[in-house]
Amino acid sequence: MMKLIGLVGTNSKKSTNRQLLQYMQKHFADKADIELVEIKDLPMFNKPADKKLPEGVIEIAEKIEAADGVIIGTPEYDHSIPAALMSALAWLSYGIYPLLNKPVMITGASYGTLGSSRAQLQLRQILNAPEIKANVLPDEFLLSHSLQAFDKDGNLADLETFQKLDAIFDDFRIFVKITEKLSSAQELLHKEAENFDWESL
Repeated sequence: MMKLIGLVGTNSKKSTNRQLLQYMQKHFADKADIELVEIKDLPMFNKPADKKLPEGVIEIAEKIEAADGVIIGTPEYDHSIPAALMSALAWLSYGIYPLLNKPVMITGASYGTLGSSRAQLQLRQILNAPEIKANVLPDEFLLSHSLQAFDKDGNLADLETFQKLDAIFDDFRIFVKITEKLSSAQELLHKEAENFDWESL
């Protein structure tokens, strides 16, 4: 069975983005094994003098490397992704490259009508950075009015929203399989990422 990581892109204790990933974990259990991974306990990124990564970062990186793909759930704060998610991605590209060519699906839930659309656009740009170079699914899933989106059992209440998520997730599973075949340049991309240095530009 396909193994996926659901990266909870918030340090909030209560989040509809976490709830959405929990729903996906349960709803798609017959299609994929989705392990939810939290970033809330990671320290904020600050280049360590000894260049050693926190243990929590290493653990997450190892989980991502072992997975077939990653789903990132991001809230939107001031038209951008949370600082905690930005920090986590900085750690996950500091001398390590677990997301290189890794298939990624982006989801986002918000209380308003836009469903974290601006944050998702920003996240897409970050995931394309030279030190990350993830392979991001063109489609994303936007969940608006997320406080009203789930029923008492934690399931998506709206049929159209339910169907859209199902369709995008099925496309992601195909995307993961296609990405596995696009591995010819992976070694060169890895070397390019290792050699990249913003300070020498």
